[in-house]
Amino acid sequence: MSRRGTTEKQIEKPDPIYRNRLVNLLVNRILRNGKKSLAYRILYGAMRNIRRATKKNPLSVLRQAVRRVTPNVTVKARRVGGSTYQVPIEIESSQGKALAIRWLLVASKKRPGRNMAFKLSYELIDAARDNGNAVRKREETHRMAEANRAFAHFR
Repeated sequence: MSRRGTTEKQIEKPDPIYRNRLVNLLVNRILRNGKKSLAYRILYGAMRNIRRATKKNPLSVLRQAVRRVTPNVTVKARRVGGSTYQVPIEIESSQGKALAIRWLLVASKKRPGRNMAFKLSYELIDAARDNGNAVRKREETHRMAEANRAFAHFR
């Protein structure tokens, strides 16, 4: 650890159209090989598809999807006395949000479909309705943490 103290968290800038930090976080996770304009095109296409499919504000659907996928606890491998235990730990909201975004993108990439915008839009819609692979991943993580609650004292 640094002796100089902790650094201040950098605040993400909002995106140009929706003026939302969450959208910018998602764009930065979609980003591949520095092609940010392509990442914006994918996300804005997904937002258009969400508006067409649900007739709701796509930003509220996105927020609800991320909220439904965000985990409260996760498990961390801890080695104690030659054996490895899955120790449940509580995570803060920023880390939970990052995990949720990652899970949403992984789940949408695994979906069958035409292009990434369609896959992402339908994964976000499913997550907002509390089903889909990303929500299943969160439930699986919570189940694993609950099953290993006996090892919580190894924290």
